[in-house]
Amino acid sequence: MKRNVAIAVAVTAAAAVLVSAPSASAGTGHSYRGGSIVTDVRTEATFDYAAGEIPENITVNPDGSVTLSLLGSCAVCERTHGPQLMRISPSGERTVLVTGQVGEAISGNTRGSDGTVYYSVWAPGNAARNGVYKLLADGTPERIAALPADSGPNGLAIDAAGRTLYIADSLKGTIWSVPVSGGSATPWLTDAALAPVPTEALPIGANGLRFHNGALWVSNFNKGTLLRVPVTTTGAAGPIRLVAGGLPNIDDLSFLTPWSDVVFAAQNGSSSQNGPDRVVVIYPNGTYKAVLTSADGLASPSATAVSGDKLYITDGGVPEPHDPKLQIGTINFAALLAGAAH
Repeated sequence: MKRNVAIAVAVTAAAAVLVSAPSASAGTGHSYRGGSIVTDVRTEATFDYAAGEIPENITVNPDGSVTLSLLGSCAVCERTHGPQLMRISPSGERTVLVTGQVGEAISGNTRGSDGTVYYSVWAPGNAARNGVYKLLADGTPERIAALPADSGPNGLAIDAAGRTLYIADSLKGTIWSVPVSGGSATPWLTDAALAPVPTEALPIGANGLRFHNGALWVSNFNKGTLLRVPVTTTGAAGPIRLVAGGLPNIDDLSFLTPWSDVVFAAQNGSSSQNGPDRVVVIYPNGTYKAVLTSADGLASPSATAVSGDKLYITDGGVPEPHDPKLQIGTINFAALLAGAAH
């Protein structure tokens, strides 16, 4: 109990200071006056790359379990296994919730306020499968939104009211919206800032997606940008704001707290050999610092999640010797604040 109270106090203090832009300057080191920003990094779970267990996305649940998207195959590996949606309990017990078809990927996943699990199925060229699904109360998957066969459903986010689901389309430069109950997906925003770079070996645009403080925050993998798009009172998209740039292969992201605009983002460099493997902290004024690198065991990091003082990282393990895993580190709030002051 005392430890939980101490964590809550630290989180509240950090949120209060970091909810507005600090006077930071960009840098790449990850040790500061208060020490390392993320410490005690350990491997929580390992996976079998040869069996298609390639972690892509993560949701931390209130009971301490995690829901993981496992690609099964990926753009730079053999398409020999179907993807999975897996839950891992706090004790390490694994439950496969869904198994997809060979050739498609389960990319983003998220959790509704009522506990409903939603996930994206990226099924190239297959209009009968491409789209967003949810798990019914009995565990049966149901597609709630079909997307065009040439779209690339990836990150998912639900608005604060719990009524609207948003989908990042990595191929069409679009964010789609659909009621959480299901229906026809509507292009909520289409913009060049969300589009992929067609000349890239792995052309992926809009990737990670989070609803936070009245806005959608989205990463563009190819363009190395983190963007904020306010949701207006009518539900439409407001003007896009560039939060940070210069982050090649930025993948999925998470926030320090529901009140703070401090972001932990994964840079999945080794998935396309076009940048570093690292996790960065991005401050509200757009400056950023690396907090974990390949020296900490990162191998194709694709997503982060924060729960209290714990930072979760999924590693796809794409480069040889293929080391897919789930890592957990401890956030050092004093160092986080010290880093913001530089």
